[in-house]
Amino acid sequence: MKKLFNLVIAVIVLGLANSSFAADIVKIGVLAKRGPEKAMKKWGATGEYLTAKMPGKTVEIVPLGFDMVMPAIKNGEVDFFLVNSSMYVTAHKKYGAQAIATIINSRQGEALMSFGGVIFTRSDNTAINSLADIKGKNFMAVKKSSFGGWQMALKEFLDAGINPYTDFASVKFGGSHDKVVMAVRDKLVDAGTVRTDTLERMAAAGTISMADFKIIHKQTHEGFPFVCSTKLYPEWPLAKIASTPDELAQEVASALKKIKPRDKAAKDAKIAGWTDPLDYYGVEELQKELKIGAYAL
Repeated sequence: MKKLFNLVIAVIVLGLANSSFAADIVKIGVLAKRGPEKAMKKWGATGEYLTAKMPGKTVEIVPLGFDMVMPAIKNGEVDFFLVNSSMYVTAHKKYGAQAIATIINSRQGEALMSFGGVIFTRSDNTAINSLADIKGKNFMAVKKSSFGGWQMALKEFLDAGINPYTDFASVKFGGSHDKVVMAVRDKLVDAGTVRTDTLERMAAAGTISMADFKIIHKQTHEGFPFVCSTKLYPEWPLAKIASTPDELAQEVASALKKIKPRDKAAKDAKIAGWTDPLDYYGVEELQKELKIGAYAL
């Protein structure tokens, strides 16, 4: 009788364990560069897609502000994370994170795996026509940890012998790409920088007109359709934190790479899909040169 009782208890415990496994929650932290609401609108369908493709698991999207990303990775508050390329390199070097896939962006009919930064002023600002002209002026970037919205531009300035922190009248941080654009438009600052495709996206939404802005230090890259002021760097990766099992990472990566442009997950995120992780060596070299991220003094 005692053996039968123990067997029943074991079956119940096993059933509860299986039930717990069936409701296994997988958390993907996403850098909410335009705020949590827009991050959920953009990536919520990806969470739903992965949940449908991964039986027994529920995938949750967790929007993270710029200052929340590293603590979430360090403390294991998420299983995976989708952040800018520079943040990934920092997490890789400091916390052992590993990229499992890279976004294939979709803009103006182009499938893109790289992006840059754009430095701009108002089109009617005749005083600023070059990087050197921004000396003594008020400048705004997104955040110190924003790769396309600050770090790329900072490298261009330093390569040109300009130190924004000492040569500009001020360097302010708007907190989001949209706020930087509006600050320049509304003459709150003289010039600013955001990631490529921001101006075009806002113009397509009717928020701004491209004609209102002038691109500084304009660069042309073959096959790249956006205004740009910097070199191009690999797109955002999805990465696993060090403690996330490789088997789960492979399952997530495999599902992501099956996303087609016509799927809701791709349409909402405005991407063409996902590919194997790209090489982020160039991003690491930028960090070394600027002494930021994983190489901050």
